[in-house]
Amino acid sequence: MTAPPRPWYRPMVARRADEEHRASTPLELLFDLCFVVTVAQAAAGLHHSLSEGHVAIGVARYAAVFFAIWWAWMNFTWFASAYDTDDGIYRVTTLVQIAGGLVMAAGIARIFDHADFRVVVGGFVVMRLAMVVQWLRAASADPQRRPAARRYAAGITIAQMCWVGYQFFPAALAVPGFVFFALVEMAVPIIAERASPTTWHPEHIGERYGLFTLIVLGESVAAASTAIQTGLGAGSGLVELFGLAASGLVVVFGMWWVYFDQSGKRGLDELTASMKWGYGHLAVFSAAAAGLGAGLQVAVDGLRHDAHLPALTVGLAVTVPIALYLLSVWILMIGPTRRELSAQLFPVAAVLVLAGSVTPVPVTVAAVVLAALVLVRLASSR
Repeated sequence: MTAPPRPWYRPMVARRADEEHRASTPLELLFDLCFVVTVAQAAAGLHHSLSEGHVAIGVARYAAVFFAIWWAWMNFTWFASAYDTDDGIYRVTTLVQIAGGLVMAAGIARIFDHADFRVVVGGFVVMRLAMVVQWLRAASADPQRRPAARRYAAGITIAQMCWVGYQFFPAALAVPGFVFFALVEMAVPIIAERASPTTWHPEHIGERYGLFTLIVLGESVAAASTAIQTGLGAGSGLVELFGLAASGLVVVFGMWWVYFDQSGKRGLDELTASMKWGYGHLAVFSAAAAGLGAGLQVAVDGLRHDAHLPALTVGLAVTVPIALYLLSVWILMIGPTRRELSAQLFPVAAVLVLAGSVTPVPVTVAAVVLAALVLVRLASSR
Protein backbone atom coordinates (compact mmCIF):
# COMPACT_ATOMS: atom_id res chain seq x y z
CA MET A 1 0.00 0.00 0.00
CA THR A 2 1.30 3.45 -0.92
CA ALA A 3 1.96 5.71 2.05
CA PRO A 4 -0.28 8.80 2.22
CA PRO A 5 1.36 12.06 1.18
CA ARG A 6 2.91 14.06 3.99
CA PRO A 7 2.09 17.78 3.64
CA TRP A 8 5.11 18.75 5.75
CA TYR A 9 7.56 17.00 3.43
CA ARG A 10 7.75 16.21 -0.28
CA PRO A 11 10.91 15.33 -2.21
CA MET A 12 12.27 18.50 -3.83
CA VAL A 13 12.36 17.27 -7.41
CA ALA A 14 12.58 19.68 -10.31
CA ARG A 15 9.34 21.01 -11.72
CA ARG A 16 8.72 20.80 -15.47
CA ALA A 17 9.70 23.85 -17.49
CA ASP A 18 6.66 23.34 -19.77
CA GLU A 19 4.09 23.04 -16.98
CA GLU A 20 0.74 24.47 -18.05
CA HIS A 21 -1.03 27.28 -16.20
CA ARG A 22 1.99 27.96 -13.97
CA ALA A 23 1.20 31.06 -11.93
CA SER A 24 2.58 32.83 -8.88
CA THR A 25 1.63 31.15 -5.61
CA PRO A 26 0.17 32.91 -2.54
CA LEU A 27 3.52 32.40 -0.78
CA GLU A 28 5.37 34.11 -3.62
CA LEU A 29 2.92 37.00 -3.49
CA LEU A 30 3.45 37.31 0.27
CA PHE A 31 7.20 37.34 -0.35
CA ASP A 32 6.75 40.20 -2.83
CA LEU A 33 4.49 42.21 -0.54
CA CYS A 34 6.95 41.98 2.33
CA PHE A 35 9.64 43.29 0.01
CA VAL A 36 7.52 46.42 -0.48
CA VAL A 37 8.71 47.45 2.97
CA THR A 38 12.37 47.25 1.99
CA VAL A 39 11.76 49.12 -1.27
CA ALA A 40 9.91 51.87 0.63
CA GLN A 41 12.80 52.23 3.08
CA ALA A 42 15.28 52.49 0.22
CA ALA A 43 13.12 55.17 -1.43
CA ALA A 44 12.91 57.17 1.80
CA GLY A 45 16.65 57.01 2.36
CA LEU A 46 17.45 58.13 -1.18
CA HIS A 47 14.90 60.95 -1.03
CA HIS A 48 16.30 62.42 2.16
CA SER A 49 19.90 62.13 0.95
CA LEU A 50 19.12 63.89 -2.31
CA SER A 51 17.05 66.66 -0.71
CA GLU A 52 19.81 67.35 1.80
CA GLY A 53 22.35 67.71 -0.99
CA HIS A 54 24.23 64.45 -0.35
CA VAL A 55 23.83 63.25 -3.92
CA ALA A 56 26.91 61.06 -4.44
CA ILE A 57 26.75 59.41 -1.01
CA GLY A 58 23.00 58.92 -1.23
CA VAL A 59 23.14 57.32 -4.67
CA ALA A 60 26.04 55.04 -3.64
CA ARG A 61 24.25 53.85 -0.50
CA TYR A 62 21.01 53.40 -2.39
CA ALA A 63 22.81 51.29 -4.99
CA ALA A 64 24.21 49.05 -2.25
CA VAL A 65 20.83 48.69 -0.52
CA PHE A 66 18.91 48.02 -3.71
CA PHE A 67 21.43 45.43 -4.84
CA ALA A 68 20.73 43.47 -1.65
CA ILE A 69 16.95 43.79 -2.14
CA TRP A 70 17.04 42.80 -5.79
CA TRP A 71 19.51 39.95 -5.36
CA ALA A 72 17.62 38.31 -2.50
CA TRP A 73 14.33 38.62 -4.39
CA MET A 74 15.76 37.34 -7.66
CA ASN A 75 17.43 34.27 -6.18
CA PHE A 76 14.26 33.19 -4.42
CA THR A 77 12.19 33.78 -7.56
CA TRP A 78 14.31 31.61 -9.86
CA PHE A 79 14.67 28.87 -7.26
CA ALA A 80 10.92 28.77 -6.64
CA SER A 81 10.28 28.53 -10.36
CA ALA A 82 12.31 25.32 -10.48
CA TYR A 83 11.75 23.71 -7.06
CA ASP A 84 8.59 24.99 -5.35
CA THR A 85 7.34 21.91 -3.51
CA ASP A 86 4.93 23.90 -1.31
CA ASP A 87 5.44 21.49 1.58
CA GLY A 88 5.79 22.50 5.22
CA ILE A 89 9.59 22.68 5.20
CA TYR A 90 9.63 24.79 2.06
CA ARG A 91 7.04 27.18 3.49
CA VAL A 92 8.86 27.61 6.81
CA THR A 93 12.19 28.16 5.06
CA THR A 94 10.62 30.80 2.83
CA LEU A 95 9.05 32.51 5.85
CA VAL A 96 12.53 32.65 7.40
CA GLN A 97 13.67 34.43 4.24
CA ILE A 98 10.82 36.90 4.58
CA ALA A 99 11.84 37.54 8.19
CA GLY A 100 15.38 38.21 7.00
CA GLY A 101 14.02 40.69 4.46
CA LEU A 102 12.16 42.55 7.19
CA VAL A 103 15.36 42.70 9.25
CA MET A 104 17.01 44.25 6.21
CA ALA A 105 14.24 46.84 6.02
CA ALA A 106 14.74 47.73 9.67
CA GLY A 107 18.43 48.44 9.06
CA ILE A 108 18.24 50.50 5.86
CA ALA A 109 17.89 53.84 7.66
CA ARG A 110 21.12 53.14 9.55
CA ILE A 111 22.98 52.81 6.27
CA PHE A 112 21.82 56.21 5.03
CA ASP A 113 22.26 57.92 8.40
CA HIS A 114 25.42 56.32 9.76
CA ALA A 115 26.88 54.07 7.04
CA ASP A 116 26.13 51.17 9.39
CA PHE A 117 25.59 48.00 7.31
CA ARG A 118 25.44 45.51 10.16
CA VAL A 119 21.67 45.08 10.44
CA VAL A 120 21.13 44.89 6.68
CA VAL A 121 23.98 42.41 6.26
CA GLY A 122 22.55 40.33 9.13
CA GLY A 123 19.13 40.15 7.48
CA PHE A 124 20.68 39.44 4.09
CA VAL A 125 22.79 36.60 5.48
CA VAL A 126 19.69 35.07 7.10
CA MET A 127 17.91 35.12 3.75
CA ARG A 128 20.84 33.66 1.87
CA LEU A 129 21.56 30.88 4.37
CA ALA A 130 17.90 29.88 4.13
CA MET A 131 18.52 29.55 0.40
CA VAL A 132 21.42 27.22 1.19
CA VAL A 133 18.96 24.96 3.01
CA GLN A 134 16.70 24.98 -0.03
CA TRP A 135 19.53 24.10 -2.39
CA LEU A 136 20.74 21.27 -0.15
CA ARG A 137 17.23 19.83 -0.23
CA ALA A 138 17.30 20.04 -4.03
CA ALA A 139 20.72 18.36 -4.14
CA SER A 140 19.40 15.51 -2.02
CA ALA A 141 16.26 14.83 -4.07
CA ASP A 142 17.30 15.72 -7.65
CA PRO A 143 20.36 13.66 -8.71
CA GLN A 144 20.27 14.96 -12.29
CA ARG A 145 20.85 18.56 -11.16
CA ARG A 146 22.81 17.78 -8.00
CA PRO A 147 26.06 19.36 -9.31
CA ALA A 148 24.31 22.71 -9.84
CA ALA A 149 22.53 22.55 -6.48
CA ARG A 150 25.77 21.81 -4.64
CA ARG A 151 27.54 24.65 -6.42
CA TYR A 152 24.75 27.00 -5.42
CA ALA A 153 24.92 25.90 -1.78
CA ALA A 154 28.71 26.19 -1.63
CA GLY A 155 28.86 29.47 -3.53
CA ILE A 156 26.17 31.15 -1.43
CA THR A 157 27.87 30.01 1.79
CA ILE A 158 31.23 31.42 0.68
CA ALA A 159 29.58 34.70 -0.32
CA GLN A 160 27.95 35.05 3.12
CA MET A 161 31.30 34.52 4.80
CA CYS A 162 32.57 37.39 2.64
CA TRP A 163 29.72 39.67 3.76
CA VAL A 164 30.36 38.90 7.41
CA GLY A 165 34.03 39.73 6.90
CA TYR A 166 33.04 42.93 5.09
CA GLN A 167 31.93 44.40 8.41
CA PHE A 168 35.57 44.57 9.47
CA PHE A 169 36.87 46.31 6.34
CA PRO A 170 38.44 49.76 6.77
CA ALA A 171 36.48 52.67 5.31
CA ALA A 172 39.00 53.11 2.50
CA LEU A 173 38.17 49.62 1.18
CA ALA A 174 34.41 49.78 1.70
CA VAL A 175 33.46 50.54 -1.91
CA PRO A 176 35.88 48.18 -3.72
CA GLY A 177 35.12 45.49 -1.14
CA PHE A 178 31.38 45.79 -1.72
CA VAL A 179 31.76 45.70 -5.50
CA PHE A 180 33.99 42.62 -5.33
CA PHE A 181 31.68 40.70 -2.99
CA ALA A 182 28.64 41.67 -5.09
CA LEU A 183 30.41 40.22 -8.13
CA VAL A 184 31.11 37.04 -6.13
CA GLU A 185 27.37 36.74 -5.41
CA MET A 186 26.45 37.32 -9.05
CA ALA A 187 28.99 34.77 -10.26
CA VAL A 188 27.39 31.92 -8.29
CA PRO A 189 24.41 31.28 -10.62
CA ILE A 190 26.60 31.62 -13.72
CA ILE A 191 28.99 28.96 -12.43
CA ALA A 192 26.28 26.70 -11.00
CA GLU A 193 23.99 26.68 -14.02
CA ARG A 194 26.82 25.58 -16.29
CA ALA A 195 27.02 22.31 -14.38
CA SER A 196 23.40 21.27 -14.93
CA PRO A 197 20.83 23.99 -15.68
CA THR A 198 17.80 24.14 -13.42
CA THR A 199 14.30 23.92 -14.85
CA TRP A 200 12.91 27.41 -14.38
CA HIS A 201 9.57 28.08 -16.06
CA PRO A 202 9.84 30.87 -18.69
CA GLU A 203 6.24 32.06 -18.40
CA HIS A 204 6.34 31.89 -14.61
CA ILE A 205 9.56 33.93 -14.50
CA GLY A 206 8.07 36.50 -16.89
CA GLU A 207 5.02 36.83 -14.66
CA ARG A 208 7.11 37.13 -11.48
CA TYR A 209 9.24 39.92 -12.95
CA GLY A 210 6.12 41.67 -14.21
CA LEU A 211 4.57 41.54 -10.75
CA PHE A 212 7.67 43.00 -9.13
CA THR A 213 7.70 45.76 -11.75
CA LEU A 214 4.13 46.57 -10.71
CA ILE A 215 5.22 46.66 -7.08
CA VAL A 216 8.06 49.09 -7.69
CA LEU A 217 5.89 51.30 -9.90
CA GLY A 218 3.32 51.31 -7.12
CA GLU A 219 6.02 52.42 -4.71
CA SER A 220 6.69 55.41 -6.94
CA VAL A 221 3.00 56.35 -6.82
CA ALA A 222 2.90 55.96 -3.05
CA ALA A 223 6.04 58.04 -2.54
CA ALA A 224 4.77 60.82 -4.79
CA SER A 225 1.36 60.82 -3.09
CA THR A 226 2.97 61.17 0.32
CA ALA A 227 5.16 64.04 -0.89
CA ILE A 228 2.21 65.89 -2.43
CA GLN A 229 0.14 65.39 0.71
CA THR A 230 2.99 66.90 2.71
CA GLY A 231 3.17 69.81 0.28
CA LEU A 232 -0.53 70.49 0.61
CA GLY A 233 -0.24 70.44 4.38
CA ALA A 234 2.58 72.96 4.22
CA GLY A 235 0.51 75.34 2.10
CA SER A 236 2.44 74.93 -1.15
CA GLY A 237 0.90 76.24 -4.40
CA LEU A 238 -2.07 74.12 -5.44
CA VAL A 239 -1.62 74.73 -9.16
CA GLU A 240 2.04 73.68 -9.13
CA LEU A 241 1.37 70.61 -7.00
CA PHE A 242 -1.58 69.58 -9.14
CA GLY A 243 0.51 69.90 -12.29
CA LEU A 244 3.32 67.86 -10.75
CA ALA A 245 0.90 65.19 -9.51
CA ALA A 246 -0.82 64.89 -12.91
CA SER A 247 2.49 64.74 -14.77
CA GLY A 248 3.91 62.18 -12.35
CA LEU A 249 0.85 60.00 -12.82
CA VAL A 250 1.19 60.14 -16.61
CA VAL A 251 4.87 59.19 -16.25
CA VAL A 252 4.01 56.11 -14.16
CA PHE A 253 1.21 55.13 -16.56
CA GLY A 254 3.61 55.49 -19.50
CA MET A 255 6.30 53.42 -17.78
CA TRP A 256 3.73 50.70 -17.09
CA TRP A 257 2.54 50.79 -20.70
CA VAL A 258 5.93 50.48 -22.39
CA TYR A 259 6.95 47.58 -20.12
CA PHE A 260 3.78 45.49 -20.37
CA ASP A 261 3.41 46.25 -24.06
CA GLN A 262 6.17 43.63 -24.50
CA SER A 263 5.87 39.88 -24.11
CA GLY A 264 8.39 39.82 -21.23
CA LYS A 265 9.39 36.21 -21.92
CA ARG A 266 11.62 36.42 -24.98
CA GLY A 267 14.68 34.20 -24.66
CA LEU A 268 13.87 32.90 -21.17
CA ASP A 269 14.18 29.29 -22.28
CA GLU A 270 17.89 29.74 -23.07
CA LEU A 271 20.54 30.10 -20.36
CA THR A 272 22.67 33.02 -21.60
CA ALA A 273 19.72 35.14 -22.71
CA SER A 274 17.81 34.47 -19.49
CA MET A 275 20.85 35.48 -17.41
CA LYS A 276 21.14 38.77 -19.27
CA TRP A 277 17.40 39.36 -18.96
CA GLY A 278 17.30 38.51 -15.27
CA TYR A 279 20.39 40.49 -14.30
CA GLY A 280 19.48 43.43 -16.52
CA HIS A 281 16.24 43.98 -14.63
CA LEU A 282 18.27 45.48 -11.80
CA ALA A 283 18.22 48.72 -13.80
CA VAL A 284 14.47 48.43 -14.47
CA PHE A 285 13.60 47.82 -10.83
CA SER A 286 15.97 50.35 -9.29
CA ALA A 287 14.89 53.10 -11.71
CA ALA A 288 11.16 52.43 -11.43
CA ALA A 289 11.11 51.98 -7.68
CA ALA A 290 12.99 54.16 -5.28
CA GLY A 291 14.69 55.99 -8.13
CA LEU A 292 11.55 57.54 -9.61
CA GLY A 293 9.73 57.70 -6.27
CA ALA A 294 12.57 59.60 -4.63
CA GLY A 295 12.90 61.85 -7.66
CA LEU A 296 9.24 62.85 -7.51
CA GLN A 297 9.58 63.55 -3.80
CA VAL A 298 12.61 65.73 -4.47
CA ALA A 299 10.60 67.59 -7.13
CA VAL A 300 7.94 68.37 -4.50
CA ASP A 301 10.67 69.49 -2.12
CA GLY A 302 11.91 71.78 -4.89
CA LEU A 303 8.48 73.40 -5.18
CA ARG A 304 8.48 73.96 -1.43
CA HIS A 305 12.09 75.26 -1.53
CA ASP A 306 13.08 72.52 0.93
CA ALA A 307 15.60 70.82 -1.35
CA HIS A 308 19.19 71.94 -0.85
CA LEU A 309 19.90 71.41 -4.53
CA PRO A 310 20.21 73.52 -7.68
CA ALA A 311 17.24 73.36 -10.05
CA LEU A 312 19.16 71.24 -12.59
CA THR A 313 19.94 68.57 -9.98
CA VAL A 314 16.28 68.52 -8.91
CA GLY A 315 15.33 67.90 -12.52
CA LEU A 316 17.93 65.16 -12.95
CA ALA A 317 16.60 63.40 -9.84
CA VAL A 318 13.44 62.72 -11.85
CA THR A 319 14.69 62.41 -15.41
CA VAL A 320 17.68 60.09 -14.87
CA PRO A 321 15.55 57.20 -13.46
CA ILE A 322 13.01 57.59 -16.27
CA ALA A 323 15.69 57.64 -18.97
CA LEU A 324 17.44 54.63 -17.41
CA TYR A 325 14.13 52.77 -17.33
CA LEU A 326 13.41 53.48 -21.00
CA LEU A 327 16.87 52.38 -22.11
CA SER A 328 16.67 49.22 -19.98
CA VAL A 329 13.28 48.21 -21.38
CA TRP A 330 14.55 48.92 -24.91
CA ILE A 331 17.66 46.77 -24.49
CA LEU A 332 16.13 43.90 -22.53
CA MET A 333 12.66 43.52 -24.00
CA ILE A 334 12.74 45.01 -27.47
CA GLY A 335 16.32 44.74 -28.74
CA PRO A 336 18.50 47.50 -30.18
CA THR A 337 18.72 45.62 -33.50
CA ARG A 338 15.03 46.07 -34.29
CA ARG A 339 14.54 48.75 -36.91
CA GLU A 340 10.87 49.64 -36.44
CA LEU A 341 10.33 53.33 -35.74
CA SER A 342 8.47 52.62 -32.49
CA ALA A 343 11.42 50.55 -31.22
CA GLN A 344 14.11 53.03 -32.21
CA LEU A 345 12.23 55.88 -30.53
CA PHE A 346 13.08 54.53 -27.06
CA PRO A 347 16.63 55.97 -26.93
CA VAL A 348 15.34 59.18 -28.52
CA ALA A 349 12.70 59.42 -25.80
CA ALA A 350 15.36 58.85 -23.12
CA VAL A 351 17.45 61.72 -24.50
CA LEU A 352 14.43 64.03 -24.65
CA VAL A 353 13.51 63.19 -21.06
CA LEU A 354 17.04 64.03 -19.94
CA ALA A 355 16.92 67.28 -21.93
CA GLY A 356 13.84 68.23 -19.93
CA SER A 357 16.08 68.54 -16.86
CA VAL A 358 17.08 72.07 -17.93
CA THR A 359 13.46 73.24 -18.13
CA PRO A 360 11.40 74.52 -15.18
CA VAL A 361 9.00 71.56 -15.58
CA PRO A 362 11.06 68.37 -16.08
CA VAL A 363 8.27 66.07 -14.89
CA THR A 364 5.84 67.59 -17.38
CA VAL A 365 8.35 67.19 -20.20
CA ALA A 366 8.85 63.53 -19.25
CA ALA A 367 5.10 62.99 -19.18
CA VAL A 368 4.69 64.47 -22.68
CA VAL A 369 7.55 62.37 -24.06
CA LEU A 370 6.19 59.14 -22.57
CA ALA A 371 2.66 59.88 -23.76
CA ALA A 372 3.99 60.52 -27.28
CA LEU A 373 5.98 57.26 -27.21
CA VAL A 374 2.88 55.31 -26.20
CA LEU A 375 0.82 56.95 -28.95
CA VAL A 376 3.45 56.12 -31.59
CA ARG A 377 3.53 52.49 -30.46
CA LEU A 378 -0.26 52.32 -30.57
CA ALA A 379 -0.32 53.78 -34.08
CA SER A 380 2.41 51.41 -35.32
CA SER A 381 0.62 48.34 -33.94
CA ARG A 382 -2.40 48.82 -36.15
